[in-house]
Amino acid sequence: MKIGLYQSLPTDGDIEKGFSVVETSLVAAASAGAEMVVFPELFFPGYNRPDLHRNLAQPVDGDWITRLSELTRTVGCGLTIGWAEACNGKVYNAAICLDQHGHTLAHYRKIQLFGEMEKQSFTPGDAYQTFEWQGQKAALLICYDIEFPQHCRTLAQQGVTLIFVPTANPAGYEHVSRIFVPSRAAEMALTIVYANYCGTEQGLTYAGLSLIAGPDAAPLATAGSAETFLIAGLCTQTASESLTTQLSDYQEVQ
Repeated sequence: MKIGLYQSLPTDGDIEKGFSVVETSLVAAASAGAEMVVFPELFFPGYNRPDLHRNLAQPVDGDWITRLSELTRTVGCGLTIGWAEACNGKVYNAAICLDQHGHTLAHYRKIQLFGEMEKQSFTPGDAYQTFEWQGQKAALLICYDIEFPQHCRTLAQQGVTLIFVPTANPAGYEHVSRIFVPSRAAEMALTIVYANYCGTEQGLTYAGLSLIAGPDAAPLATAGSAETFLIAGLCTQTASESLTTQLSDYQEVQ
């Protein structure tokens, strides 16, 4: 079972260029035998574009998701990607996971909004989304969510072993890729696919360092600071097969 991760330059509001990049990446992933590609946070219309979030946000049945669904079905490769979602007068920092047939596996709204820009642009989500993918129970989180161990613990308690994380982690926060993500994976016997941007967008420089971390904290694949396409075979180790015992051994103190 192979998965792709695309550490991309930001779209910065160029929607059509973004779709071209998605199509090219899906074709490359499918050719390499991958069954899913994970893209960064708010790929449409761009992360550091608060001027566009509300103006361009689309519903889950809008043109963006319709076109992405058609692409996954045509190419035969799944896609996880972030976008600005409009729903009932609110805007959410959302992610969607589509399978190789264009069907929606999960639609998630970011719970932990980071910084004033996100809090002004978006309404926080309030629910996890889990789904079955390639014999594993999977879930979506977005960027800052993964930095809270409570979310990983809750998902692990629900049987999740695989988490896809679109992110827009800026320079200066490299410890998230180097320490937090591997730690979250090892603590709860998870495989975490953490897809970040590189380059700059409207004055914001991204950290890159995308990675796929296995349940032993070891990276299955890592990126540096440049545009990178990663493909890795996923670990199928379960919590019961892992050296991790935190999930069963935790004692809560009142």
